[in-house]
Amino acid sequence: MPSSVIRSWAYDKAEHRLDIVFVSGRRYSYHQVPARIAEGMRKAISKGRYFNRRVRDRFAFTQAAAR
Repeated sequence: MPSSVIRSWAYDKAEHRLDIVFVSGRRYSYHQVPARIAEGMRKAISKGRYFNRRVRDRFAFTQAAAR
């Protein structure tokens, strides 16, 4: 299901990094994210709601330059 908040996301299993691109164009990398959290994101009906409950304010992040 498309998200009204998240444009796309990807998980780097080797780096334990969750990369998220928001519809605003802002890009963030969340660090030390366990694979189970990424799997939950994959299965979530609402990616935005899952992100808010399980990722935001729980993992260190860096903001990437917008493309």
